[in-house]
Amino acid sequence: MRIHALLLPALAIAALAPTAAAAPPKTTVTWYGHAAFKIETPNGKTILVDPWLQNPANPKGKDDVKSVKADLILVTHGHFDHVGDAVEIGKRTKAKLVATFDLGNGIVSTLGYPKDQWGMDSGGNVGGSLTLLDGEVTVTFVPAVHSSTLGEGAKTVPGGEPGGFVIAVKGGPTLYHTGDTDVFGDMAQIAKFHKIDVMLACIGGHFTMGPDRAAEAVRLVKPTLVVPMHFGTFPLLAGTPADLAKKVGAASKVTEIKIGASQQF
Repeated sequence: MRIHALLLPALAIAALAPTAAAAPPKTTVTWYGHAAFKIETPNGKTILVDPWLQNPANPKGKDDVKSVKADLILVTHGHFDHVGDAVEIGKRTKAKLVATFDLGNGIVSTLGYPKDQWGMDSGGNVGGSLTLLDGEVTVTFVPAVHSSTLGEGAKTVPGGEPGGFVIAVKGGPTLYHTGDTDVFGDMAQIAKFHKIDVMLACIGGHFTMGPDRAAEAVRLVKPTLVVPMHFGTFPLLAGTPADLAKKVGAASKVTEIKIGASQQF
């Protein structure tokens, strides 16, 4: 096949023109309802936080427990609706457990999380930070105003101090999962040490702060955007994302993730 001579300069220019750079991979956040999130890093690692996947608001919970991937499982405190399906998922995926030291020991000794997937390298306490997944993420333990026990009814045992997590993803966003909490003044300290891109904030009320107090927490933390959680699972958790957005106003953007859906950051 002959190429017309007039086309040769155009072909040469096209060959030398730079190709458009591929967009860098992003961090993907999936909400399973209540306080349960999956965070997938740009390099394909998977972090679960408070993995009660079989909560009443998630119709696919049983299937999710059997199929979800996990490299790390983070638990904010000992209540059943936050430890959730951590033990079952941990046994299947071999994920490391990340928790405060007392809570992690309790999840292993009381609930049966595999002890070889827990230790000094993945346990810490408020104010401490862990570098995990070969430097892919840094997890910092921060306070929460709540309570923490393991088990149910008369069989409960102490579950350490409640808390939250600041999760800094290399090449991605810094996320703050509040755990169950009320607003407290020292949330302002989080903003001094971390630029929070995404705040995963409880808003349901009754057991945690509702929209009014969550809006004040947003003003203290100063995130770029807020993803509401811990609402609607039960009738008692009556706060709504719309209520939060009204109270937050221009202080931050409120982004609702539907159950089972994902958002990239």
